[in-house]
Amino acid sequence: MELEGYLRGDYIRNIIKEGKRLDNRKFDEYRNLEIEKGYVGEKACGSAFVKLGDTKVLVGISMDAGEPYPDSPGQGVMTTSTELRPIASPYFESGPPRQNSIELARVIDRGIRESGAIPTDKLAINDEKVWVVYIDIHILDNGGNLIDAGGIAAISALLDTRMPKFEDDTIIRGEWDGKLPIECTPIPCTVAKISDQLLLDPTQDEEYAMDTRLTIATTDTINAMQKGGGFGTLTDKDVDDAVELAFSKGNEIRKLVEG
Repeated sequence: MELEGYLRGDYIRNIIKEGKRLDNRKFDEYRNLEIEKGYVGEKACGSAFVKLGDTKVLVGISMDAGEPYPDSPGQGVMTTSTELRPIASPYFESGPPRQNSIELARVIDRGIRESGAIPTDKLAINDEKVWVVYIDIHILDNGGNLIDAGGIAAISALLDTRMPKFEDDTIIRGEWDGKLPIECTPIPCTVAKISDQLLLDPTQDEEYAMDTRLTIATTDTINAMQKGGGFGTLTDKDVDDAVELAFSKGNEIRKLVEG
């Protein structure tokens, strides 16, 4: 982690101990959230742009015909990737995916996959081919909490996705065959633990200061839970409180995503 981040982290921790946040939010308050579906128009099967505070994320969905996994015949495939470009942060570097990019994609993927949002059994094309759904997450500006912003953008883009037409063993690009079936709307909510306090939707500055974080993806149940961001500990009460926040805020965000 960058030295200046460490130094700023000390300042953030002192602010938190006083019961405040640098941006004057309450500990359980989300930043302003904006969602725009269909952001790239006809160039993708589906897309969405999300602005969460200063964090900006663009997700594009593409679909192709491919072979199912050997242990899942007749089941469609979902794959998630993340691009952390230098344009989003001076600390992101060009080149092959690094650990932070891989982890971000994995956590977002798991929240969607474990919810069963995409009914893969409905994505079979014929006996040999299935639809492969590619979720490409592009971080445009890192203002913190990339997991939530990316996850919200991903499910929003999936809800916007159209199925390409497939005839005579060929995909007909630019022609559509209905919407991608989506059975639920998983929403990730991340809390950071700083100085024994739980903060919803941490900024980038708060992430430098956090002892650890917990991301919980929910629908009407818990779909996935992932701890990361440090070696700090979480008590049973911390986890219970985080779950309560995830359900409460997740329900609010879901209305925006589905609206």
